[in-house]
Amino acid sequence: MTTIALPTTVTALPLRKPARGEGDTAPSARVACGLRRRLWRLAVAVTGGMTVTGRWRVSGGCVVVANHSSHADTAVLLAALPATARPVFAAAADYWFDVPVRRFVAGSLAGVLPVSRRGGGAYAGLLAAARPALRAGRCVVIYPEGTRSTDGEIGEFHSGAVRLARECGVPIVPIAVAGTADVLPKGGSYRRAPMAVHIGEPVDAGHVSPSQLREQVMALRDGGRPRNAPLRRAA
Repeated sequence: MTTIALPTTVTALPLRKPARGEGDTAPSARVACGLRRRLWRLAVAVTGGMTVTGRWRVSGGCVVVANHSSHADTAVLLAALPATARPVFAAAADYWFDVPVRRFVAGSLAGVLPVSRRGGGAYAGLLAAARPALRAGRCVVIYPEGTRSTDGEIGEFHSGAVRLARECGVPIVPIAVAGTADVLPKGGSYRRAPMAVHIGEPVDAGHVSPSQLREQVMALRDGGRPRNAPLRRAA
């Protein structure tokens, strides 16, 4: 994935509040998210179980950034995040929606938000796809590494997630996922293993960099604290 340069100043664009029953705010959408969460909690329980630390403290739209080492990351996040967050996962449309089987899994079971990488580029596609979801009060999950890790290390974070949160005026929630590569490693086969999700505090997108978010996710995964200055929490 091409790294997108982060501008020095970004004007937050107001998110129009949707009318009752419009799009993702409709009761049917909330019910679907609740059913999806129950499905994945059951799936996670039979694949080794999970522990969740930290509390979800956001009401309304936000951007979640998480490390990525397995396709199981999405499953465990769907199981861990509250149904009220109504999470959607930003992913490449040309991969996840190119064949019927992946399209069904992505659209119906995983809540994938298709992002077009054509035309104006990856970030333009992300903004076009994510802004309506954020406007509807949903959480948009992004894996800023851009690919799955193969060695357990957390790669450098691209700047698209920070830029999106700044332009849309929403907070960022850092989350660390652990154990999923033991369940379903990249290029490997499935096996049972325990997994964990560590939820961090929401931070103000205007006062955080991609590298600081990476440090925060690493600290959450390792159970410690970031070595750099504390991040400014979202109001």
